[in-house]
Amino acid sequence: MTICAVLFVMGTVARAQSLPTTQEVANSNTDLWGEASLKLPNGPTYEFFEKLLPPLRYVDANFRVYPIVLSAPSNLTKPRLVSDGSSINARARSLTWSHEQGTPAFFFMGEHREPFGQDLAHLQGPKFVDGYLPIVQMTYTSRGSVWEQESFCSTDPQLADYGAVFVKFTLKSATPTHLPPPKVRPEKTTGPVQGVENEENLKLLSEPYDDKLEAWFEGPALYKLQGDRLMAPTASEEESLAQLKSGNATASPGAPPQVLAMVYPGWINNPGRGALIAPMKIGQTVYITIFTKDVDPAKLALKLTPEEYDRQRAQCAKTWNDLLNRGAKFDTPEAVANNAWRAETIMNFMLISRDAIHYSACNQYDGIYIGEGGDAIDAFAQYGYADDAQRLMPAQFKAERKGLEFHRAAFKLQMLAYCYHLHPDPEYLKKIEPMWQKEIKVITGGREPDSGMLRKEQYEGDVHQYVYSLEANSNCWRALRDMSVVCQETGRTEQAQQLAKTAEQYRKIILDAVAKSTDHSIDPPFIPLALAGEEQPHSPIWASTLGSYWNLGMNYVLGSGVFTAGSQQATDLLRYVEQHGGLCMGLLRARATPGNWWLTGPRVNDLYGMRRNLVLLQRDEVDRALVGFYGKLAQGMTRDTFIGCEGSSIVPFDEFGRQMSLPPNSAANANYLQTLRYMLVQDYDTDDDGKADTLRLGFGTPRAWLAEGKTINVEKAPTQFGEISYSIRSYLNHGTIEATVQLPQHPPKYAFIRLRLPDENKITSATAANHPLKVIDSETMDLTGLTGSVTITIKVAK
Repeated sequence: MTICAVLFVMGTVARAQSLPTTQEVANSNTDLWGEASLKLPNGPTYEFFEKLLPPLRYVDANFRVYPIVLSAPSNLTKPRLVSDGSSINARARSLTWSHEQGTPAFFFMGEHREPFGQDLAHLQGPKFVDGYLPIVQMTYTSRGSVWEQESFCSTDPQLADYGAVFVKFTLKSATPTHLPPPKVRPEKTTGPVQGVENEENLKLLSEPYDDKLEAWFEGPALYKLQGDRLMAPTASEEESLAQLKSGNATASPGAPPQVLAMVYPGWINNPGRGALIAPMKIGQTVYITIFTKDVDPAKLALKLTPEEYDRQRAQCAKTWNDLLNRGAKFDTPEAVANNAWRAETIMNFMLISRDAIHYSACNQYDGIYIGEGGDAIDAFAQYGYADDAQRLMPAQFKAERKGLEFHRAAFKLQMLAYCYHLHPDPEYLKKIEPMWQKEIKVITGGREPDSGMLRKEQYEGDVHQYVYSLEANSNCWRALRDMSVVCQETGRTEQAQQLAKTAEQYRKIILDAVAKSTDHSIDPPFIPLALAGEEQPHSPIWASTLGSYWNLGMNYVLGSGVFTAGSQQATDLLRYVEQHGGLCMGLLRARATPGNWWLTGPRVNDLYGMRRNLVLLQRDEVDRALVGFYGKLAQGMTRDTFIGCEGSSIVPFDEFGRQMSLPPNSAANANYLQTLRYMLVQDYDTDDDGKADTLRLGFGTPRAWLAEGKTINVEKAPTQFGEISYSIRSYLNHGTIEATVQLPQHPPKYAFIRLRLPDENKITSATAANHPLKVIDSETMDLTGLTGSVTITIKVAK
């Protein structure tokens, strides 16, 4: 694509809406698009952000477009479908991709062997069935032929460990005039024709067909179709091939052949290329099952038929729907928001490897990360998967990394305390006590006797300069404070008192160090991560690598609560990021480091903005939080497949998309999941003693969600007071809103429900069981003191 064309793509939408161009946004110290969305009549919307840029699509891999990881829940085998439909288990051929699995399989169409999805202008999709199920559909038009492809990974226990991917191709229409006449066996000729080995295959090629499909398997061997099974040669056969090349013709017995794939009749084997070919008529469908882990044929009972495909497809859908149904539900009037939380919950279960949540899959991030993994585990707990959160924690506690001992101890303990307060389980706490007691000792034993601060630690995981870290100290304070409460609630009274006293003194030391290190020469004041004078203000934040990492680390500081949400320091931090180049579409900005091989140009690291969103919601700066929510939903994940990453470009690569780094990403998913939860359900500690005391419902919803006829429905949402369910139904045209609230088992000290109504509508009165409710600020009703199920009738007017 030419530079002029790229610039045209970058500016067309913005000009049409009288908005800043992409380049103006990239060069700005303020979030120009985010600020513009705040001026909309009802605040930020998905539609506003969706139109600003092409979607995320490209990766630094040989297959060029993002992969879709497919797996049974928590399984170790992780197949992946390239999102243009071209291949399954293709190799990236890049330094940043590792842990790749399976034999690559590629799909070609027609006599010209055009790769499926090669021209993105002719590709529709990928998209998920029902908007969220990992059954991937796409349509591709090639040289007048229209092909449909559908793929999913089996969740059948007998096949899940093999990463069995079922694929269906249908030729919907064709213009066969471009094809040569069908090949037939010439008279008086014997033997194979064009690699065709038997009469059945010859018959298929001899009959008229409208177009053809090819599945080609990469590898050193030439794979052969034996019945309905594509087989890898035995070890002795491979050795024989190598010996023939070297001139040594002897061979030794090898292991039995393994099954790479299964087909339904209609495919022909071309052993000369290791390919399968399907001559097809219009309306015909062919099936293939590709195994990511080779299968011993003696252990494979599968017979691939259209009926078996449908059975496996139904089982896949049931597996994931059953999983969603046992968790909480956060149903909004916005389909894309609902599809996203369901798809990202499913994806995070795919990113579990047995009993460990991994940051990603099939790349260098395919492993355990502590802060990021803790965010994913917290999201599991918030969405009702207490047992899964518990089984994932031991792997987090066992993980270690030199140079980040304090950082890791802090987030391990915060994760444990948070999940415990959502799902109290003293027996589980006792079971893993040696693990968490060890981390408490890491923190208490790591403080310097003179300063009271932790010993120096790495600035960040990728920045190896050792500093007195505000991030490490603030989060270790939070860990000690939180664990003092857990110890108090579980009868560990002496330790609780010691930790509480230590945390109280420790916080004063941290705040004193911050006061001494804050630079007031810039407005708002600059608070450094490095607290001993090693760090100068970053402005613009995105202009340097260190500034970019400061932007990420400071959000961990903000989320620690060492500065209370309403404090001046929290205000200064939020405003500094807003005014000095820290945001784009509510997502955290970062620099594309020179020499970085996986992303070019200005970018965002959207997953690390979660804590900013949550603090904004706690401060009741709802519309600013919604900028981050909709920026993430529209531009921080892939369209229709909802796959996130750690970093992505702002400037488009071409009209079809932008670059993204190493998808999928469990913490990027957790960013969206946790933000949505806190938009709908908030359990807050308002008096800063480490114990939640206030329940707020509906405080962060977009105003459009309560337009006429809309419904918000929350079911079985865990809170620190017990499960909460509520429903709000809007009859705005009739001046009425109906709400039903099932209050939690343990009544909070304070409870409220808010209706953020569109078009300047306000509450005029509210009643529950014929008794008036107190209405606060024309939007909020006081539920304090109520218990059980409460039905509320609300009158509204402009």
